[in-house]
Amino acid sequence: MSVEPGGRPILSLPEVSTVTTLRHRNRALVLKHVILAQETTRADIAKESGLSIASAANLVTDLLAAGLVEERGSVSSRGGRPITLIGPRADSAVTIGADVGERGVALEMFDLAMNRIDQEFRGGATEEDPERIGADIHEAVAALRERNADRWPTLLGIGLGLPGVVETGPDGRQLLYAQSLGWPAVPVTSLCDAGPIPVLAENGAKMQARAESWFGGARGADHALIVLLGRGVGLGVITEGRLLSGSHSSAGEWGHTVIERGGRLCRCGNRGCVEAYLGSDAMLSAWKEAGGVFEGTGWRAVGRLIAAAHEGDPAASEIVEEVVDCLGTALGGLVNLTNPERIVIGGWVGLRLMESLGERVTEAIKRHSLARPGGQFTLRVAKFGGASVATGSALLPLEALIATDHMAEKRRA
Repeated sequence: MSVEPGGRPILSLPEVSTVTTLRHRNRALVLKHVILAQETTRADIAKESGLSIASAANLVTDLLAAGLVEERGSVSSRGGRPITLIGPRADSAVTIGADVGERGVALEMFDLAMNRIDQEFRGGATEEDPERIGADIHEAVAALRERNADRWPTLLGIGLGLPGVVETGPDGRQLLYAQSLGWPAVPVTSLCDAGPIPVLAENGAKMQARAESWFGGARGADHALIVLLGRGVGLGVITEGRLLSGSHSSAGEWGHTVIERGGRLCRCGNRGCVEAYLGSDAMLSAWKEAGGVFEGTGWRAVGRLIAAAHEGDPAASEIVEEVVDCLGTALGGLVNLTNPERIVIGGWVGLRLMESLGERVTEAIKRHSLARPGGQFTLRVAKFGGASVATGSALLPLEALIATDHMAEKRRA
């Protein structure tokens, strides 16, 4: 770095680039803080972002000019001027998140403040193939576009929460590997091609983890396990405040770790996997084999199993006890491995279990973990319930906005 007469530094091109990158990074931090807080002040932004008051104020000015945040009145201060509140400008952009399963899709549209403004469902009770799922997504997106034509130009992108491992290649192309469903490798673009609109995908359990770490039961936790229990079983691991992805994004495939050698056959082809004991099909099949009578394979059927156990039905009681113990075994090992401060359980089966069995689940986890780490976590139920995957998926385009500051630059152009 050279210096002008009088001591003023002259920035070279690499240094200018570094300063610009730093400013974009700081602006991204400020925007994320505003979205998370919903309402905040310039002083709080500075404190939470580690910036000076002057820097925070300048960055807020940038975001106001970009139309991404807005001033929302003021609150009184101690003897000074009123303090202006800052919040995300909800109508400045929309984002779509999709919970994509093997039996259908649920799409939800949110504004920039993450208020749900519309939703659309497609699919049915029978298992579908990738081609049908792709058609479901296309139809659902078209329905949302028709109903929200005036806001469609502000769409940041579409996020997909998918049932399997999602890998991103060096060229940015994404592939879904859904071994448990018996599907071949599926290009994400074959499931959703929205033309110029960005489409981003990730594993559904990781999407639940995103939603819960931003706004739900894992918010503020630097170390957490976010569990998804449904027909399939998944996990998101938060470590040092970041979502663990692994070398090729398959970290968190906890449903296919083995808890019993030579045990029950799993959909993935292996035996003794967590999913072969804790997935809804496995639970209900075991009850049916034991003489249980119920209708369907979903929410009501699992609820009936748990209710029968509470009513004293011997077969149902034995199965529920096994489920709780298997869950404690599988999570107890993870407690020893990761030392979480929080465990959040979601997914529709998880919600059913947590309605009345939360204390028993906590006891089972502690029973199967070392005493010290087993005494250092708290167990919570997922805040977003059945909407967690779609909510987390909608955060993918929002995270891309925050990371690249693309919309702010686009609006300045």
